[in-house]
Amino acid sequence: METLNIVFYISMAAWLLSEIIYKRKLRSEDKDKKKDNSTLNILWIVIILSVASAVSVSYIFELPITDKTWIFYIGEAFVLLGIVFRLIIIRSLGKYFTVDVAIRENHRIKKEGFYKYLRHPSYAFSLLTFLGLGLFLNNWLSLVLALIPSFLAFNYRMKVEERALIEEFGDEYIQYQRNTKRILPFLY
Repeated sequence: METLNIVFYISMAAWLLSEIIYKRKLRSEDKDKKKDNSTLNILWIVIILSVASAVSVSYIFELPITDKTWIFYIGEAFVLLGIVFRLIIIRSLGKYFTVDVAIRENHRIKKEGFYKYLRHPSYAFSLLTFLGLGLFLNNWLSLVLALIPSFLAFNYRMKVEERALIEEFGDEYIQYQRNTKRILPFLY
């Protein structure tokens, strides 16, 4: 279990570092059409508070999800899958990925790969990381604090982003919305 704890803390540090790098390196440029409405700032505030409160609560209140150790392995697996697949998604979008909501010159709607099934796979895998955090902490309240505020912040951002995409691409994006779910295949 001690080794798993070390892996968990290393993976959470890698996650935080990767998000800081994305924030610094993958911002929109002056020539891009910025449509963010402060969603990037909102996400960072919510995520920091959400993670800090989830971890803090796990030390204060004992509300275990289970007394079995599998929860720690599942939680860590979700954290790692979330980090790795988010990186894959970011790389697949290439120059069109920005951490703030923006439309780039010659922007196109990506409809292949994960985007064939989900409109926002990057957010889906971010949320998988938060789910993993909550499960690893093995605390019902921590799970709620890690997942729900983050989901609400991402949900707001998805609405802002989709408005910008409809404004830019019109019927093409509306049709794409009809054929795909936001973050959970077949459900939402």
